[in-house]
Amino acid sequence: MNPDDTRGLGLVPATAADYRELARRRLPRHLFDYMDGAAYDEVTAGDNLRGLQRLRLRQRVLRDVSTLGLATRVVGQELALPLALAPIGIAGAFARRAEVQAARAAESAGIPFCESTVSICSIEEVRAATKAPFWYQLYVMRDRGFARELMHRAQAAGCPVLVLTVDLAVMGARYRDIRNGMAGGLALGGKLRKAWDILSHPGWLLDVAVKGKPLTFGNLTRAVPDARSLPQFKAWVDSQFDPAVTWNDIAWVRENWPGKILLKGVLDVEDARQAAAVGADGIVVSNHGGRQLDGVEASIAALPRIADAVGDRLELLMDGGVRSGLDVVKALALGAKACLIGRAWAYAVAAHGEAGVAHVLATMKKEIEVALALTGVTNLAALDRKALLD
Repeated sequence: MNPDDTRGLGLVPATAADYRELARRRLPRHLFDYMDGAAYDEVTAGDNLRGLQRLRLRQRVLRDVSTLGLATRVVGQELALPLALAPIGIAGAFARRAEVQAARAAESAGIPFCESTVSICSIEEVRAATKAPFWYQLYVMRDRGFARELMHRAQAAGCPVLVLTVDLAVMGARYRDIRNGMAGGLALGGKLRKAWDILSHPGWLLDVAVKGKPLTFGNLTRAVPDARSLPQFKAWVDSQFDPAVTWNDIAWVRENWPGKILLKGVLDVEDARQAAAVGADGIVVSNHGGRQLDGVEASIAALPRIADAVGDRLELLMDGGVRSGLDVVKALALGAKACLIGRAWAYAVAAHGEAGVAHVLATMKKEIEVALALTGVTNLAALDRKALLD
């Protein structure tokens, strides 16, 4: 599909923000709000964007930038770009078999796709549709047998990296989900409005609800047979997200995972030091896109302190507010090896499927090239804080 084909929506997408608008128009409101929303008043989600926007690149001239190197090595894997597609829960509800479409786009771009535990497409479906290794995201669950089973499935699929989400001891309240019924609890009038909203988006309805079946959580079908059942899903979350998890549990994960381990959701220097102490290979500096605890600092604000503290012992990745190649260059200048992008690819896949994700990645690649050239940096290894203005 050509990304210039806007399906009658009257907008030719050039940026992630454009894809966000196309996704807003294409999706029923409860799904768009689930994708786009964050916790409480969404202050931290906004700070993620504003923190990156406030940073200023240092423009340099008359340097030989005829050859630029964008490749990098992250947790033992060669990447064509310093990017990975972050795990997005229920992405397959945004577009038909969206995880597969995104994984194919990532493979074509030479970067990893990270499969979410709560994906619509299963580990095995993504594996069958791709050739390149992808990463797998896991929560530390109360049912350790089930968690072990998921790790074994990911190992069998050839996943080299486990991304362990550590900032979900409890769920943050996402008020958009409460207002629009994504979290359940709507009265009859609200249910009727929601049904009308779904029927008012026939393109999505045909693509996902009809052609995109089966709508199940592919990795959780034994526990949550129907992805459309919010009570089933909520019951699983309540039964499995474990507030008693501690650093001691990382040793159990290491015993069951022979590959690389990234801890996703670290925002504090002391936690970063502890991650190094327990043997993590790297961390993702992240506030979960502002979807957990509102009022914490932006990921980009925490990054330089963490890089100073543990950058020589851990590989650092970052997510939160990354919407462009310029954002990526800023994060790398402050100590990240690569960035995970979440909403940027979710918007794109919702609007234009695999082609949309490929277009966003191609755009970000060009933006990285321009940013490197005009800051006088020829390769990522040479990128440091001197590329930013004080």
